[in-house]
Amino acid sequence: MNVNVRSAKVEDLNVLTTFLEKANVNKNGIKDILDTCLIMEDEHGAVKATLGMERFGVSGLLRSLVMTADTSEHDLLRLFQEMFLLASQQGVKDLYLATNKLGAMRFVEVLGFEMVDKDQLPMAFAGSDHVKHILTVDNSVFLKRHLALQ
Repeated sequence: MNVNVRSAKVEDLNVLTTFLEKANVNKNGIKDILDTCLIMEDEHGAVKATLGMERFGVSGLLRSLVMTADTSEHDLLRLFQEMFLLASQQGVKDLYLATNKLGAMRFVEVLGFEMVDKDQLPMAFAGSDHVKHILTVDNSVFLKRHLALQ
C-alpha cells in the first residue's frame, strides 16, 4: 500500500481534529501548530497517521502522534523521518517526546531518542499547558533526540 506524507494545510484542520478526537487525543492547540503537523494518507487520501511538533525556539516537542491499526512500523519510521527533516529545516536542534506507554520506548529509542530527567527540559517548556498536563500523567517520561541541522 502506497502512502503519502505531507504537511498539513489550513483546510486540513477539520479532518485532523476529527482524526484526533476519534483517537481520544488532546486536540487543544492543534490550530496553533498546524504548520508543523504531518499527515500520512493512504492511496485513497484517507488519513493513516499524524504527527505534530510544538516549537519552543530551537527545541521541539512532538505531539498528536495518532495512527490507524493498519499503520506499519515502516510507515511510522517514514513519518518520523519526515518530521526530523521538517524540524531540522525549521532550525530545531533538539526534539523531545513524552510518553507513558512503555511499549513505545523501544521504538523511539531505535529512532535515537534517549530518556531525560524532567528537570533537564528546556525552560521554555514551563509555560506550555500541554507540558504541564503531561507532567501530571502517571508514569510519563520525556525523551530527547539531537538533530543535525540541514
